[in-house]
Amino acid sequence: MGLFGNLFKKKFETVSPARAKEMQLDGALLVDVRESQEFKSGHASGAKHIPLGSIPNRLHDLPIERDILVICQSGARSAQAATFLATKGYKVTNVAGGTANWRRQGLSVSK
Repeated sequence: MGLFGNLFKKKFETVSPARAKEMQLDGALLVDVRESQEFKSGHASGAKHIPLGSIPNRLHDLPIERDILVICQSGARSAQAATFLATKGYKVTNVAGGTANWRRQGLSVSK
């Protein structure tokens, strides 16, 4: 692994949409990092919208003491957001398969 191996280790977990919904009901903040048009076309119920590119400037909207769940369309952008937030000290979890998987699992979606 070497001297720097731990620096590149993933600092967040990935959970199923069903588990993410349970965490949301227990008080975790669900953040959708997709672009505005994607968000408006349908998003996980209760999700806060902060596009991926806006995350660094919107940290004030994310309480550090609260668990943060990140979701996008397929899981790739939310993994980027999770990586960034983990480096800032957030307890962050990525939603596997994103909104597409959320819908496939029959979880509620809002417009």
